[in-house]
Parts: sequence; structure tokens; C-alpha cells
Amino acid sequence: MACSRQAGQIYRHAELRRLVEPQVVAVVGASTRAGSFGRRTLDNLGRYGGRTYAVNVKHQGDLGGVPCFPTVRDLPETPDCAILAVGADLIPQVLEECAERGVGGAIVYASGFAELGTAEGLASQERIAAIGRAGGMPIVGPNSIGLVNTRLGAGMLFIPGFAQMKLIDGPVSIVSQGGGFGYALMQGMERGIGIGHFLSPGNSADVDICDFIAYLAEDPQVGAIACMFEGVRDGERFLQAAELARDHGKPLVVYKVGSSETARQAALSHTGTLVGSKAAFTAAFERADVIALDHMDGLLDTANLLARSGAPRAGKGVGVMATSGGAAVSMADKAEQHGVRLPALAEETSRRLHASIPDFGSIANPADLTAEVLKTKESFVGCLEAFAQDPSFDALVVPFVLAGPESTRPRAPLICEVARRTGLPIVGVWLTEWLSGPGSEVLDGDSHASLFRSADHCFEAISHWMRWHERTKRRAARVPAVRLSDPAALSGARALLRERPPRGPGLDEVASKQILSGYGLGTPKERRAATAAQAVQAAEAIGFPVALKIVSPDIAHKTEAGGVALQLADAQAVRAAFDRVMANANRHDPGARLEGVVVQQMIARGVELVLGARIDPHFGPLLLVGFGGVLVELLRDTVVRLAPVQAAEAREMLESLEGFRLLQGYRGGAKADLGALAQAIARFSEFVADNASLLREVDVNPLVVDGSSCICVDALIVPAH
Repeated sequence: MACSRQAGQIYRHAELRRLVEPQVVAVVGASTRAGSFGRRTLDNLGRYGGRTYAVNVKHQGDLGGVPCFPTVRDLPETPDCAILAVGADLIPQVLEECAERGVGGAIVYASGFAELGTAEGLASQERIAAIGRAGGMPIVGPNSIGLVNTRLGAGMLFIPGFAQMKLIDGPVSIVSQGGGFGYALMQGMERGIGIGHFLSPGNSADVDICDFIAYLAEDPQVGAIACMFEGVRDGERFLQAAELARDHGKPLVVYKVGSSETARQAALSHTGTLVGSKAAFTAAFERADVIALDHMDGLLDTANLLARSGAPRAGKGVGVMATSGGAAVSMADKAEQHGVRLPALAEETSRRLHASIPDFGSIANPADLTAEVLKTKESFVGCLEAFAQDPSFDALVVPFVLAGPESTRPRAPLICEVARRTGLPIVGVWLTEWLSGPGSEVLDGDSHASLFRSADHCFEAISHWMRWHERTKRRAARVPAVRLSDPAALSGARALLRERPPRGPGLDEVASKQILSGYGLGTPKERRAATAAQAVQAAEAIGFPVALKIVSPDIAHKTEAGGVALQLADAQAVRAAFDRVMANANRHDPGARLEGVVVQQMIARGVELVLGARIDPHFGPLLLVGFGGVLVELLRDTVVRLAPVQAAEAREMLESLEGFRLLQGYRGGAKADLGALAQAIARFSEFVADNASLLREVDVNPLVVDGSSCICVDALIVPAH
């Protein structure tokens, strides 16, 4: 059955099933020539349990033991998947034949398309996509190395040596934008790790990583998804796929390649400086509960752990059972580094361990049980079971400091047996440099225990595992979204944004704060003044002390221009400050248009935060919260999320800041009303989300927080141009 989708939609499992789970495969361009892609593909399909056909106009009858036909039209049955191992010039013609025949999907190896960066290459790739759309036929590629479905033994790819690789099915599946880079993970099967799929979209003319993630999300045999990619065309589609995986209980573990901010669009606000593409992806990952790593090594092991481990049973932490004092201390260091708790042993656990451990051992958590427990199977298993049955432990970590046929080989099966019998995840940490030493393959290939070759990656993965399940529980308990802002705020803000086009890069401070006040954000009393005399009148009406700030459509950052004066206590101070800030601004930018000042109520001292937003081209409105003031870009104590957020999520953002203690009455300061502050942040995020199409950047710096008071002292709104 042909499938189709509208722009912005993702392919689901049913739409890609024939392509990824084919019963019939045709290799177009099949060959007997050694080293050719057509020959390699036939070799790699040697263990495939379905039916394979070769297509080559120059051969008939039989090709390397596979039935061969001149064209797709001549095949005795319709392929579910057609693999195109032909040159770029033949691709459109063959795809049209496939679409006419009703092929379920196609894989295109050929390069020479959009990756060239030429108009011709882009046009050729778009033609491929158009053929697929018109025929309701999903297309992988071009420039793809292909797909693997381990369950079917289907190596639908041209990589040499796959035919000889160990083929081990398992609950982890791999999605990789880069073919060769991702195939490095696929080779984990050589270690014994079971991998269900390897899916690489190449140039993604049609099917991309979002579609593959969605496909795997709805596969009941997939336990976790390991994904590597550089970027996505449509952030909303990525979120759809990632949230689908989350909602189906499939942890999505990603390594995003190319996260460095080597090139950043010039920004007018502090927020624009702080929020780049890396922050946008981080916010998207947070929204969809994606587990993001900043390294490739450990990606497969992390996904493997999550695929094999259910929810933590206690939510308290892990036990560490070492036979070396140095290993025990090292594990404790890594646990602390990644925020993994090591609870104290239960009394019963201690009692049982005392029966096996000599006095010079350490019965604690972490434990140094010494090499004495390795002398007999019974003592080792007794200690394992004592730890595994301790009610405080969600997992057990067992470091291996050396490998050998008489040490690790007999211990590995015992660990797997206890893991199966108790249901507790047992994680080995292979500290020896004999990376494939005896017993490692047993732990790598087990369905309950798992193995890491890095203590750092082990505890990082455990931390992600516990946090992922904790977020799952919190999400289930979360109350439905409630809008905080008055519905009239939306129409009011849009009217002001349209009625007051900026005379410079952004709206001035007064106009910006007027718009934000419509969403219920607190603002100080203030008045404009074009002369020193008007400034004095405004100050007397507001009440001393006051602040005075320059108004100019050409000066975004007033402090840097010397355009701010604070704590003005009387009329004489206001007159002097007016002349001073005007002169400073003129020196800072002689060509700037100076429109006087704004005289503002002096806000009491408090904690200074920054609220910001930027509209990301992939993910839309991004919300930034952090500690602000003039040091905002130096401190960079900020957190970014997708807007809008609810008050509960806003509070989580605040708690994640390093300086959160400042809001809790640090050193005699006023304790902030976190509920009121979280609501202010949520209202601000609603403003940004409501008006995203009209905005480029928004900056509130500082937002002064003092007790229950949250006042936007300064603001800058930069409309979209």
C-alpha cells in the first residue's frame, strides 16, 4: 500500500514497515564484480530470511546464486524494498519504475546530489524526493550506506565485511545521520552487544532521522534508541519523533555532532549573545526528555543500559562492590561527580557481608571486599546477592581491575546469573586495558547485566537512567497546562508591536515594558523627558530617589554607553545627571539619535535576573532565565528551554542555576517568593510564544527580585524584520 504524508509530518511505523522490515528485497544494479556496491549488497544479504532478487539489464536467469531480471517491471513479485546500486544519472528512471510497480520503499546509494552544494545537485535531489512523494514511496538517501534489520538478517547496505560480522539481535537500535560514523556503533555486535537496527538516511531527501526515530518508537521490541546527527531541517518534526519515543517508553540517547558555536549570528541583546544553536538543541532535548551526551564513546553502552534496565526500584542510589580499595574510591569519586548517591548498607547487608569479608576489608558503600571473596564461587555470589537484595540499591556497580581466564571469565557468568535472578541491574566497569579480556564478551552480550569500559561513562549513564525515570513519574503527575496571562494580553501585545515599529534595531525601553506589563509583568513607574526641566518634573511626580536612562533607538545597551544614572535624590542631582548621560551617549556614538531620557522609580536592591528569548529557526521561541545585571555575559549562569513553560517548569529552571541560593535569602538577603517568580517567568514565556512570529529577540535585564516583588527594570524587544 502506498503511503504519503503532508509537509511537517513524520513517517510512522506502518508507513516505513515494508522498507525496514521487507519480505522481498530487490538489488538494482546487482553485480558479480568484486568490490562493487551491487556485489557487496548481495553478499550482505546472504543471511537474509526473505526473498532476494537481482536486477541487471545485462544479466538474466541467475546472478551469483540470486534470481536476476532485466528491470523492476520484470520481477515476479513486487519488492518491499528496492536497493539502488546504480549511478546518479540512472536514479530518477529507476525510482519511477519502482513507484509504478508499487515498491514499498527505496534505498539510494549514489552520491552527487545536495552534498555537492551546487544548484544542480540540489535540484537533482529534489527530483528524487518528488518522485517518492508522487508515488507514495519512502526514499532513503541519496548518499546513504543503507540499512540493517538484524532480526531479519537483512544487511541492506554496501559496507564491506558485514557478511562476516557477528549478527546479534537486541533491544538497542541505532539511527545515524552519518553512515560510516554510525556504523562504528553497529560494530558493537562484535563485542556481543545485541543491536536490532542500523538506520542511516544519508542526504535525507525524503526519510530522515526523525522518521526513523518515530518508526523505532512504535516497535515493541525496541528498548532504547542510540542516535547521532549533525542537525535537522525541521525542529518541530524532531520534537514529534522524540516525544513519540518518550511516550512509548523508549529512551532516546543522542550525540549531536557539531555543537560548537564557531559562528553565531550577530545579536543585539544579551540573550542573543547567550542563546545559540547548541542551546536550542539542549532546550529541545529537555522538552522531549532526550538523553544528550557530548561524546560518541559511551553512547552505545548508555543506550544498552537503559534498554536492559527497568525503572529504579527505590530511587535512592546504587551500591558499589569492589575487590580493590583504589577501585572503590575511584567509583565513589565518579558517583559524586555525576550526582549518583551511594546509600549506606542496610544492617542485614552488613551482617551477611561480615560472614565473608576479612577484617582488613571495608564493609561499606562503596565496599572493598578484597580479593578474599574471589577464592570461592560461594563467597563471591553471596556478596553479590547481599548487595542485590539491599532495598536501598537501584543498581549494583562491580569494577574489574584486571582480566584473566581464572578471574574475570568465571565471575562474569555469576554476575549475569544474579542479575537475572534478582532483577537488579548489575553494571560492570572494565578498568583493565585488556579491553576485550576474558569475560567481557559475556557481560556485553547478557540481557540483564551490562558493561562499561569507563567509570565516568558508567556513572553518567546511571545518572541519566535514574533521571529519565524520575522525569517520567513527574510528567505523569503533572497537572494540565494552565494559561496565566489574560487572553486580552495577546491582542494587546500584537497591536502594540504592530503600531510601534522600531525607529532603530528594537523598541525603546518604555515601549518594551508597556507591552510586557500587558502580560502581568511588574514594571516601575516611569516617564519620558526630553529636557532637564522635564526630567525634574517627572522625578518629582514619581518621587525621589529615581533613576535616569538615555532613550535612543541607536543604543541598545545603555550602561556601556554611560547612559544610566542611579539613586538621584533631588532635583539638582537629576539636572546634573541629565546633562551627563546625554554627553556620555553622544561621545559613545556621535551619530546616535538622542531622544531624551526616561525617569524611573528607583527599585530597591534585590537579586538581579535576566529573562530573555530568541526565536530559533528550527525550534521556534527559546526562553532564557539566569542571573543578570551587567555581568550576565561574564557569569553565564543561565538555563534555556522552549517556550512556553508552566510555572512548575519555570521553578525547575531556577533550581538548576548555580546561583539559586541567592534566591533563598543568602547571607541575610530577602528570600524570594519562588512561586511568584515562577509565575512571572511563565507569563513572560507566554508572551514570547504568543508573539513568536513578530519577534526576533527579547531581553529583560535586570529583573529585580526582592521578596514577592519581581520588577522588569529594563527591557528590549527586537521585532522580526
